[in-house]
Amino acid sequence: MTMTTASEDRPEVVHYPGGESLYRLRHSAAHVLATAVTGLFPDVKVAGGPPIENGFYYDFARDTPFTPEDLERIEARMREIVAADQPFEYRETSRDEARARFEKAGEKYKLHFLSMIPEGAKITYYVNGPFLDLCRGPHVRSTGEVKAFKLTHVAGAYWLGNERNEMLQRIYGTAFPTQQELDDHLRRIEESLKRAHRRLGKDLDLFSIHEEVGAGLVLWHPHGGVVRHLMEQFWKEEHLKRGYQLVYTPHIASEKLYTISGHLENYADLMYSPMDIDGQPYRVKPMNCPGHIMIYKTRKRSYRELPIRMGELGTVYRYERSGVLHGMERVRGFTQDDSHIFCTRDQLAGEVEGVLDLMDHLLKAYGYEYTAYLATRPLEKFLGSPEDWEFATQALREALERRALPYELDEGGGAFYAPKIDVKLRDALGRQWQCPTIQVDLMLPKRFAATYTGPDGQEHECIMVHRALYGSLERFMGIYIEHTGGEFPVWIAPVQAIVIPANPKALDYARDTARLLREAGVRVEADLRDEKLGAKIRDSELAKIPYMLVVGPREAEAGTVAPRRKGIGQLEPMSRQAFIDRVLEESRTRKG
Repeated sequence: MTMTTASEDRPEVVHYPGGESLYRLRHSAAHVLATAVTGLFPDVKVAGGPPIENGFYYDFARDTPFTPEDLERIEARMREIVAADQPFEYRETSRDEARARFEKAGEKYKLHFLSMIPEGAKITYYVNGPFLDLCRGPHVRSTGEVKAFKLTHVAGAYWLGNERNEMLQRIYGTAFPTQQELDDHLRRIEESLKRAHRRLGKDLDLFSIHEEVGAGLVLWHPHGGVVRHLMEQFWKEEHLKRGYQLVYTPHIASEKLYTISGHLENYADLMYSPMDIDGQPYRVKPMNCPGHIMIYKTRKRSYRELPIRMGELGTVYRYERSGVLHGMERVRGFTQDDSHIFCTRDQLAGEVEGVLDLMDHLLKAYGYEYTAYLATRPLEKFLGSPEDWEFATQALREALERRALPYELDEGGGAFYAPKIDVKLRDALGRQWQCPTIQVDLMLPKRFAATYTGPDGQEHECIMVHRALYGSLERFMGIYIEHTGGEFPVWIAPVQAIVIPANPKALDYARDTARLLREAGVRVEADLRDEKLGAKIRDSELAKIPYMLVVGPREAEAGTVAPRRKGIGQLEPMSRQAFIDRVLEESRTRKG
């Protein structure tokens, strides 16, 4: 066995957020965590512990659940290990020696990882103090460099992510180069918990998910339904302006359709089991694109008709493991804002540029900044010729450059059948979320023989562009709740104003004011409960309603309202019509 101290010649890390030095730090922090846990709880068995985007974790098998008090003890022991400044030592060994070591220790999870290392590849350990782990690295030089860290929580995790396997305990933590960076991160976590869409979804009566209905299936409540309606209305209006045609396709289809499209071959694990209808297998729809192609193929198409832009808010169903479901952000039934463009090769770059323009308009209305990524051909498995890939990639690149839209290159990140542009939104906490995607497809037109008659009188395969700008309504809504903290701008708030009578003498005026606003198109409620004024005002604040109108005999006599704008404060008294004009103007211009 050979041994060296952790050094710069160990394997390098690519594409880790924050760079390799942060990866090394967090990877090392994970080993410090495992050192502490195995020291305090000798009965545990150790599984895997990688760095992740915002920190690290380690999985452990232990009969007794870890408690918050256990986490405090583990963190204290970690600080002792850091103070001991144990070097991270790199070792190479034989497969037989490693197998014998882990069999003796009863570490079945490490034996599995050992079996996954290809024959002929190096078998490597890292050791610090009493802890030894099968690991490629890299690490910092010693535990003393791991100073600013924090354990955050424990969660269950299926072994290998498979719900048929046993449940392990996953301890999460995070680490940063400095205490200030750690403190800033922990403040962001605290704020994100306040903004958590599952909590706000319940508090604001926006949506719910029920075991009786099914995991990953969302029920939109009336307030959430209003927000969804406004999202859909905005989407439809902007698409119609840009020459899209709205279509609708069924929720189920014959298996034959998905055999032609290739979904049955390549995505069967995401599709629900077939149902028998008249002796033929049918599937619930996992994708909208095959239906759009069938609409395109209902008659012969001429080059003079192209481009044809079809848009659908189409609900699809895909199987996601129960362990990854998360509120509205990871679900099994969701509505994609799905559109497909059928065009010629010469039109492709211009069509993608138009999609980018529409995307920018939509995202700015919701207050998002974003980053684009150009995902290119996978290095190994891909369909089509290199020439076709180069053509499609160049068209996407040209569209990005025409828009003067900065982008990052995601080498090899394309789907196996085509390159794409992925777009990540940045929310109010600086987190990134993958939502819009624009994908060139050169394969489905071949599979379905989707053609057009060219100026030469010959049939040519059309180019197809898949694109979703919200991504899905459910995911976009969940992210938007957290982005706004539930304080929706006036244009999309489910309730724009609430009228509160100051005392019983103002009840009639409150009712009449609410009626007047509602008839003018303002989404308004009146709080006529027999409660104290302070309680009504407090409830209105908790409901995050943009405008509060407390009216009493003085306002009734003058025919005015004195609005309180959330986030701004008390405004000057104004006529009811002036208030209506203000709200409608904010809605029209989508301010906020």
